Amino acid sequence: MSTEPRLAEVAEPEPAQQAAPGTDQAVKETLEDYTLRFAPRSYRRWTPMVVATTALGGIAYMADFSIGAGIGLAHGTGNALLAIAVAAVVIFVTGFPLAYYGARYNIDLDLITRGSGFGYFGSVLTSVIFASFTFIFFALEGSIMAQGLKLGLGLPLWLGYLVSTLMVIPLVIYGMTALSKLQVWTTPIWLLLMVGPLVYLVATDPGTVDRFLAYAGTDGDGGINTASVLLGAGVCLSLIAQIGEQIDYLRFMPPKTEANKRGWWTAVVMAGPGWVVLGALKQAIGVFLAVYIIAEVGASAAPEPIQQFKGAFDAMMPSWLVVPLAVVLVVISQIKINVTNAYSGSLAWTNSFTRVTRRYPGRMVFVLVNLGFALALMEADMFSFLNGILGFYSNCAIAWVVTVATDIGINKYVLKLSPHAPEFRRGMLYAVNPVGVVAFVAASGLSIAMYFDALGDTLQPYSPVAAAVIAFVLTPLMAVVTKGRYYLRRTDDGIAEPLLDEDGNPSAVTYECHVCRQQFERPDVAACRTHDAVVCSLCLSTDKVGDHVLPAAV
Repeated sequence: MSTEPRLAEVAEPEPAQQAAPGTDQAVKETLEDYTLRFAPRSYRRWTPMVVATTALGGIAYMADFSIGAGIGLAHGTGNALLAIAVAAVVIFVTGFPLAYYGARYNIDLDLITRGSGFGYFGSVLTSVIFASFTFIFFALEGSIMAQGLKLGLGLPLWLGYLVSTLMVIPLVIYGMTALSKLQVWTTPIWLLLMVGPLVYLVATDPGTVDRFLAYAGTDGDGGINTASVLLGAGVCLSLIAQIGEQIDYLRFMPPKTEANKRGWWTAVVMAGPGWVVLGALKQAIGVFLAVYIIAEVGASAAPEPIQQFKGAFDAMMPSWLVVPLAVVLVVISQIKINVTNAYSGSLAWTNSFTRVTRRYPGRMVFVLVNLGFALALMEADMFSFLNGILGFYSNCAIAWVVTVATDIGINKYVLKLSPHAPEFRRGMLYAVNPVGVVAFVAASGLSIAMYFDALGDTLQPYSPVAAAVIAFVLTPLMAVVTKGRYYLRRTDDGIAEPLLDEDGNPSAVTYECHVCRQQFERPDVAACRTHDAVVCSLCLSTDKVGDHVLPAAV
């Protein structure tokens, strides 16, 4: 039985209220989400490697090939490879503390953000940014799949967009259980189809490597140029928010113990910041295949993954098999990533909506909202101006992720001004914490101004660097200026039982919520303001009049 509260019961903060007709379907929609809340130990029964495999399955997307191809075609192979490497290092370093916190404390990136400098309502802004990331990349992957369906089946693009959108809905409804099975079973096929053509081309025609390394790009002379590297890195850094989708899986990691710590750490590093290793490799492969396609077909088709792999398959197998295999690769990749995009995006939208309105309509509503935004972008032919969208978006994503990572790494562990254990419950946090909000707004605002040439052409390529540096400097500076006063509204949640057990993992002791009458584990509840009882975090979020929310500590 799911531990999610019945929606009609949490709509108003009174335990006597009865469930409304149709509630059973809403419960099914939210099954296994643990939306807005801590993921309980009783549910986290997967091994670290199963969680890691599921998380890594979500990065099977084809967008990396397009991103790499776009950078390589514009700036040349040397600049493209350096840009990919610079972005990968930044993504790995900033992703590590976030992945650790998500896996250790079993909460998603929004819940981490709340207690890491933004406050209860302050992180709504970053939830919207993350939701935007999911539908932008859903649209990108859907566009790539539509290209494949047009090539293989002759479907017009508009119909391909619709098919690629609708087909993921059944797979997203049941959350982690369905997604883990999908990702585990499809990953070997995907790897074989992706790596096989590359190995064949390099082995049978070494000249492809020479042409790849010598390619100068349309905007360069083959030399290394700092502006070109940074412009390319800015596009790659639009993927920095992918760590949020990795954490949506990593929050289901089992408790870390002495017995499993090696496997636990391996899984967290591999499926957390380690996703970028495979991502960077795919971007480099995208450059390689684009250069190969230019020599074989022409530049117009080079950025499209379906054409890249069609060209590679053409070299190694009978012509009748080429298009079907290329289409299968694209469809598998699109499904693997877009179920994750739809799932994570629905969580982010639900999270924001519930906190602002204090109503919980069920996640499936926002699955459809997210898909609607993605479909609109596809129909607007976003693929044709991909790098412009990603270059702009990366400034916001970098500012957010660097701010949270800095708060964890510096403010929590070095300055010790930010509480060590993450906090996300309403009543325990201030509505807005100026530490993260000021750092994020300043970093994203100034970097976006630079991106749009407000500070001159010379500084325009440096906008992603500015976003990272400003966020990194301002986050600890604001913590020192405010003396850490705005992290916790109160330090006592009214329950004597410790939040963490003897191994430092979230306690598995259960309590019954006074409002919804469901059982929840210790980190997900707080004492009730008006009754000698406890209330779960979601019921606190939907308490319209604040009857159950603890007052600020004096």
